[in-house]
Amino acid sequence: MFEFFKMYGGSLIVGLIVLAIVVLIIIERIKSKRSGGSSCGCDCAHCGACRCSSDEECKHTKQ
Repeated sequence: MFEFFKMYGGSLIVGLIVLAIVVLIIIERIKSKRSGGSSCGCDCAHCGACRCSSDEECKHTKQ
């Protein structure tokens, strides 16, 4: 068992760090979505992600 950690210890540590970063990114995206934020910072007038029936209903600012 110790030999396994000796051989793959560095890979395991790097893998755990990458996994932690991915989990933190997902948590941040979920919190942003729940608070009404958007993942897009671009021109919403040309965005296919906004599925509003009118400009007044859309939370995005159409330009």
